[in-house]
Amino acid sequence: MAGKPLRVLACGDVEGKFDMLFNRVQAVQKKSGEFDLLLCVGNFFGSTPEAEWEEYRTCAKKAPIPTYVLGANNPETVHYFPDVNGCELAENITYLGRKGIFSGTSGLQIAYLSGTESLSEPAPAYSFSSKDVSELKISLLSTPKFKGVDILLTSPWPRGVGNFGNKPGEMDTKRCGSVLISNLATSLKPRYHFAALEKTYYERLPYRNHVVLQENAQHVSRFIALANVGNTSKKKEEPACQFFFDLSKQHGKKRPSDGKGGQHSQLKQPKKIHQPTGPCWFCLSSPEVEKHLVVSIGTHCYLALAKGGLSNDHVLILPIGHYQSVVELSSEAMEEIDKYKSALKKFFRSKGKRYVLFERNYRSQHLQLQVIPVPLNCCATEDIKESFILQAQEQEIELLEIPEHSDIKQIAQPGTPYFYVELDTGEKLFHRIKKKFPLQFGREVLASEAILNVPGRADWQQCTASRDEAEATAKAFREDFQPFDFSELQ
Repeated sequence: MAGKPLRVLACGDVEGKFDMLFNRVQAVQKKSGEFDLLLCVGNFFGSTPEAEWEEYRTCAKKAPIPTYVLGANNPETVHYFPDVNGCELAENITYLGRKGIFSGTSGLQIAYLSGTESLSEPAPAYSFSSKDVSELKISLLSTPKFKGVDILLTSPWPRGVGNFGNKPGEMDTKRCGSVLISNLATSLKPRYHFAALEKTYYERLPYRNHVVLQENAQHVSRFIALANVGNTSKKKEEPACQFFFDLSKQHGKKRPSDGKGGQHSQLKQPKKIHQPTGPCWFCLSSPEVEKHLVVSIGTHCYLALAKGGLSNDHVLILPIGHYQSVVELSSEAMEEIDKYKSALKKFFRSKGKRYVLFERNYRSQHLQLQVIPVPLNCCATEDIKESFILQAQEQEIELLEIPEHSDIKQIAQPGTPYFYVELDTGEKLFHRIKKKFPLQFGREVLASEAILNVPGRADWQQCTASRDEAEATAKAFREDFQPFDFSELQ
């Protein structure tokens, strides 16, 4: 995609509270910077007096950013939408239409379906029918090489959206929502699906769009239900995303590691003892380990300076025992890796830097999570992500963005070769290696002029230091990192 990606906000039922909505948009922009557009699902108009809307309709007031809304969900509000094909309702406020595809110059593809499900034909003006859904599906599925839309906008939830996932509180997703929208979402494979009407916030865990080991891996989908504007039942832990969702960030909480379907939990099985096929340079008990580079030791993992690093604070997170990839790690080891990530994020931010992490599970026998700091004033997170994507495209590498919540174990099976990037914002990129893969790809991207501008350090063998220099660097890092090192407190 040329240029910077669009910054998009999505919101739930407005119900005629236009001033409250747009005041909040302005507050969000003041805090987080300018957004390009606002997408509204659910009931845009409500039972409130029309005086507030009249100010926007007559241009006495204006929406602060381009705002796109879905149509009526009840007969009382049909009159606000004069053209079923979409039209401008007020300055900067546009009705998308009954159904269709919205594509901007950025390449972002948004599919939308207005109204609630109708059981009869023809459907009333505030509803959709199976015919509407079929026509929308056909218009997209007939496109060559269709892989899914970026965003799907509907007002009702898809029926059964909570199946095999986290539950939305007391709501019964087997009874609420629309069966037709469930079928639509299955076919369109949206990266994000926004809905409303139920007056509650719910972010479902990401779900796959392919059958593992039977189909090629595809992107995952995230369903987000948004609460109504001005709702009074905001949860304390999620005050900012009850009726807003910012696509330029990753919201939500990590799944709890409580043994009940948590982020890294698995069925308790006897652990296979992994043995290296030859001398291992990274098993901490191995005589091959260069222990002078070790800067922190936890219970399951340790931290070491990279030999021939891209910078003096380029570090590795490594399991103490022998594991080939993240996919093979125990839940305890994964939790400790998350602790190291959190500690390193705080440490590097205190130095005016952000980290980039990558793993190459290809032609390597011991897991190495490469953690490379990048100065905050060097380039933005989006620029780093764009550099990885562009250089991957140049080398015909399919590098896919996956949601922050997703677990690599959901995507790759043990023994599957892959390359994986994670930014300290939680954004992730993933490539399943099928044949060959450039061994220095991660280093080459970060060493490029666009990021660290140290192209001569792309190959670690060309930039190793003497033992004395390495020991001094490790000692300095160890002392600097100590206030952030949780292992020192164990």
